Amino acid sequence: MQNKAPNFHNWIGNTETIHACLTGFPMAALAATLNKPELVIEQGKVIPPLWHWLYFLETCPQAGLAQDGHAEKGEFLPPISLPRRMWAGSRIEFFHSLHIGDMAERTSTIKDVIFKNGRSGALAFVTVEHQISGPLGIALKEQHDIVYRDLAKADATPAATRAAPATAAFSKIVQPDPVWLFRYSALTFNGHRIHYDRDFARSSEGYSGLVVHGPLLATLMVELLMSSHPGSKLHKFEFKAMYPVFDLEPFTVCCDNPDAAGVAQLWVQNQAGALCMHGSAVLTEV
Repeated sequence: MQNKAPNFHNWIGNTETIHACLTGFPMAALAATLNKPELVIEQGKVIPPLWHWLYFLETCPQAGLAQDGHAEKGEFLPPISLPRRMWAGSRIEFFHSLHIGDMAERTSTIKDVIFKNGRSGALAFVTVEHQISGPLGIALKEQHDIVYRDLAKADATPAATRAAPATAAFSKIVQPDPVWLFRYSALTFNGHRIHYDRDFARSSEGYSGLVVHGPLLATLMVELLMSSHPGSKLHKFEFKAMYPVFDLEPFTVCCDNPDAAGVAQLWVQNQAGALCMHGSAVLTEV
């Protein structure tokens, strides 16, 4: 069962625009974080797919932060009372490349607010559409799904998991650590404490360790796919978070070769073989 919450229906259509100069430092810093020293950072260089998440950052004053490190709700996003917030997934279509030095803008619009009752209790889903434009016009459109949920109960049954695919054409094992997560939080100006405050992640939100950022996992999937298919260009990409990935153990990033239609499957699995994130991408020839 699902319904639009009448109290938040008026938030649909709420819009904000952020202007940015796409400077080289964020790209250089993420390249260092991902151990990609070979990446050339200079004026006019193409910004890789998904690295747009380094730009158009919201600069909430310290006094405007909630206990979890997020900005207080009620400005652009609706003031949903459920305390836990997660990036549930995105659907992105790419039209033109962005380049270092470009002047660009991101216009964000709330497209939907939906409430559901799930196995773990009440859930709220907010869908935000981002449109990023640069000198060549619209560079990409992204549908960003945010999920809100209640605090985890101490006696709650662990969430069910799905098994990841048995084989992959390409894979990479990643060992997360607190410094790595902190660096990505800093690069994206993400104050959410589940990524760097272990006590908060465990005692306040019920996680077993520090949580690896959803967009970081998505970036790793696309990096693996594009490095495995250097003659291709990313046209569409979507992903859905299935189960948290923690800093306590290595995880594996995987992808398959594209099918005849150019569609490739990507995923992240933990050491137990559980599917933690699933994605699909449409590749075209350069």
